Amino acid sequence: MISQKEVENFLKHNPALTVSALEKEAGIPKGTIAQALAGSRNLAEKHLTALFPILTKYGYSSTLYEKARVISIINHKGGVGKTTTTSSLGEALARRGFKVLLIDLDPQGNLSQILGVENPEVQVAHALLNHAQPLPIIEISENLYLSPSDIELADAEIQLILSVGGDLRLKNKLQPLLTEFEYVLIDCPPSLNKLTISAMNASNSCLITLLPEMSAVKGLNSLLQRVMEVKTNLNSELKVDGIVFTMVKKNSVHDGIKENVKENVPIRVFKTEIKHLVDFQKSQILQRPIAKFADNSEAAKNYRDFCNEFIDYLQIVK
Repeated sequence: MISQKEVENFLKHNPALTVSALEKEAGIPKGTIAQALAGSRNLAEKHLTALFPILTKYGYSSTLYEKARVISIINHKGGVGKTTTTSSLGEALARRGFKVLLIDLDPQGNLSQILGVENPEVQVAHALLNHAQPLPIIEISENLYLSPSDIELADAEIQLILSVGGDLRLKNKLQPLLTEFEYVLIDCPPSLNKLTISAMNASNSCLITLLPEMSAVKGLNSLLQRVMEVKTNLNSELKVDGIVFTMVKKNSVHDGIKENVKENVPIRVFKTEIKHLVDFQKSQILQRPIAKFADNSEAAKNYRDFCNEFIDYLQIVK
């Protein structure tokens, strides 16, 4: 049997499934599921019984969404949109009704700052160095939470290098939280250091943000090699979700580099591109997420579109 909460969760993860078509297939009255999703009624046991084989046909299983999907947003280079992607994708997922935890694993603390958290008294570094300290969690908005950091994390990284099980500490701290959230997004530092390795070790997958310029593309092979090293030696479950191009300009240079990457790099390149728009720069100066700075802007729409494409992709890989 399937519960109403499981029906709602499955449909939330599978927006391509239309309610009216499911009602018709299951032979239940028109509007029944829509009313349940709106919170104005409960699905009767006979409706849940009728829906179970239909949703199973479309990929439902009782263990499908038991634990959060942990995703590291990575690149060895700074200024390629990792933090903006982490915050914007997180907000877009939260608006879709998913419970999301953002982890600031960059000692610069930019993710924490744009979400309004500066000089946090309790932060990620404390949890990584103290076995009794859980990851701190701050509620930012409905469905969106943050584990903050600042420059203290740089000192913690040095200690982690010398500590037994340093690579495993973030993964271990996340374990009790995986049933509380649906997505965990980790904003990684602009390097392939201990912190980035720890993030990949704790993750199901990586998302690479890539500026379509030669300086950013040159190190892509090294980045992918490091991912494979982590997969081989530490985390056999690790996957690369793909590349999202950021700060894209409409010119022949960017167009040529994008085509070169698509032809020569054997991983998914998402169709949605994050354009080079002034609203991104303005929101960074004011230290505000793009959705709060200019929710109706093209910049905010870019990330909503990417969120939709990313969720559709996740239904393929589960």
